[in-house]
Amino acid sequence: MALEIIRIPVLSDNYVWLVHEPVSGETMVVDPAVAAPVLEKAQERGWKISQIWNTHWHPDHTGGNAEIKQATGCTITGPAAEAARIPTLDVHVKGGDMVRLGDVAAIVLDVPAHTAGHIAFHFAEDKAAFVGDTLFAMGCGRLFEGTAEQMFANMRALEALGDDTAIYCAHEYTLSNGRFALNVEPDNKALVQRMAEVVALRDQGKPTVPTTIALEKATNPFMRAVSVAELAARRAAKDAA
Repeated sequence: MALEIIRIPVLSDNYVWLVHEPVSGETMVVDPAVAAPVLEKAQERGWKISQIWNTHWHPDHTGGNAEIKQATGCTITGPAAEAARIPTLDVHVKGGDMVRLGDVAAIVLDVPAHTAGHIAFHFAEDKAAFVGDTLFAMGCGRLFEGTAEQMFANMRALEALGDDTAIYCAHEYTLSNGRFALNVEPDNKALVQRMAEVVALRDQGKPTVPTTIALEKATNPFMRAVSVAELAARRAAKDAA
């Protein structure tokens, strides 16, 4: 992998991703909830932040934008459809657009449902996708501004990225997601095995993400839903749990 990707835990369960492209020396931040830990980590590694990429407007994904921009002069890229709700944006993008970090290109994917204009960033060559709050390990985002139809389409679009694609989501929700998944598919052997691994990791205070498309296809009840109606029912049940 050409990119160096660093996980920065912030707030109660957020992950901010610091992404470095070593050929150009460029460094980018995905969804900075807060600024200080991100600036500290970059300084610790001797990296200068030149860009921020936002997947959606929620404050726990954009709260560090202004402070990081003030400290570094970086350029902020995010969803054109949510530009009015992210006043710090410099570059507005939509599905199909290309964005670059140094010598490496990513394609923007439209993945609305959690928010109306949610996007994701896919580095095809590096087999990595930054998906914000659309896909989680064994979960998906709540349908705050969109529909089950949209989320079902998102699952198909992300699934199509390929089994070996690493999925960098923005929260450590895996344990609670896995418990719900076991209620849905108690006889899923891959899920039972994965949950044992997740419990062991969390008992040691270790993270459970990134995940992969292959893992999600085997264990994620929302990606495994065979219809919009089934995904909608599972999302409603998870919301009520």
